[in-house]
Amino acid sequence: MASLVESGWQYLVTHFSDFQLACIGSFLLHESVFFLSGLPFIFLERQGFLSKYKIQTKNNTPAAQGKCITRLLLYHFCVNLPLMMASYPVFTAMGMRSSFPLPSWKEVSGQILFYFIIEDFVFYWGHRILHSKWLYKNVHSVHHEYATPFGLTSEYAHPAEILFLGFATIVGPALTGPHLITLWLWMVLRVLETVEAHCGYHFPWSLSNFLPLYGGADFHDYHHRLLYTKSGNYSSTFVYMDWIFGTHKGYRRLKSLKEKQ
Repeated sequence: MASLVESGWQYLVTHFSDFQLACIGSFLLHESVFFLSGLPFIFLERQGFLSKYKIQTKNNTPAAQGKCITRLLLYHFCVNLPLMMASYPVFTAMGMRSSFPLPSWKEVSGQILFYFIIEDFVFYWGHRILHSKWLYKNVHSVHHEYATPFGLTSEYAHPAEILFLGFATIVGPALTGPHLITLWLWMVLRVLETVEAHCGYHFPWSLSNFLPLYGGADFHDYHHRLLYTKSGNYSSTFVYMDWIFGTHKGYRRLKSLKEKQ
């Protein structure tokens, strides 16, 4: 497996520059993972498949889904891609590299764990601030246009919020100066997590059934259903920040009531 990864990476660094890999490569990887993981949930919702696992009974219209996809493509090409290109000098100055040797799995695992912890902390406070009256009305309400989220709505947001989310995601890597392969793996995991959190389905195999601190779709779906002043559940991947500051209590009460029925 290691030799296969090394051979594939050798091909990339031989045929493409660091800038091409870090910017264009990262963008293409993001788009591929995001749409390939998010589009199936549109199909499930339209066809009614696995509906017993759907958290809300309400469905989005094809027009609403189409609006989301169109807006996403606009934002991705006009905001995300320029942001990746603009941040390239920062990452290289902080030590990011694509050359050999590749980092060990121990180094990769340790850095990604650190990124999750940092991202959860930054995202929680930023997200909570976005639910203040003015910021919600003028910025964050765009993301909450979809009270019944589906996978692709995870990145449907105001451009200002996209910049914030980008900061929360890259602040960890910016601090450590990782190898590009570590950054790519982190991006893939982060995209898969946020798509799953917005997918609108709670399956028997959902990670939240096995990882006690993992939020998942059921946790975040509650956040989308309630009014902005009362939603809670501001965490990103792991929910320890909501536990510490008590912003999960409404969700826990609702879960308790459902279990008693």
